[in-house]
Amino acid sequence: MRALKYLVLAGLLGAAVSVQAAPVTYKLDPGHTMVLFSWNHFGYSNPVADFGLGEGTLVFDEQHPAQSSVDVTLPLANLDTHVPALDKHLKEADFLDADKYPTVTFKSSKVQPLGGHKFKVTGDLTVHGVTKTVVLDATLNKVGPHPMTKAQAIGFDATASIKRSDFGVGAYVPNVSDAITIRITTEGAVPKADAAQ
Repeated sequence: MRALKYLVLAGLLGAAVSVQAAPVTYKLDPGHTMVLFSWNHFGYSNPVADFGLGEGTLVFDEQHPAQSSVDVTLPLANLDTHVPALDKHLKEADFLDADKYPTVTFKSSKVQPLGGHKFKVTGDLTVHGVTKTVVLDATLNKVGPHPMTKAQAIGFDATASIKRSDFGVGAYVPNVSDAITIRITTEGAVPKADAAQ
């Protein structure tokens, strides 16, 4: 009888571990996501703009992080520099041409764990109709039940550098820098319908 109890307990523990080890799909929260990009303006200043998040999905496998993935869409309608005239200019044809290319997208192709909650995330970035491989240096901030919502949640920061001319957005280079610095902070949670299953 005791042996049977141990077998049942072992089975339950094994089931719990296998559930824990499964990849978890998070929906990224636009209210807690910033996709900031900055550039140098004639050597005088370094303005910052926020692309804002449209939709984003992060699949994170805690046991096998190399099997994780991320897929995001950033509508240019959300672009915000805090200067309305600059918002309008960046969306015009000499820069991002938002009427023709209304979104920026990133879809990962490889996640490389580096240890210490650090990762290199390689993926396809599409801007202005041009797709290039970009590497994000990412840090896992926290994963676990959110203290307010109780939903399983996750948070990451990431950085990258690109040349805008690589994407056909080279107006005013080099007076306005070709180099663009990207900084991302994001939170996501398991959608309630999925969490209930």
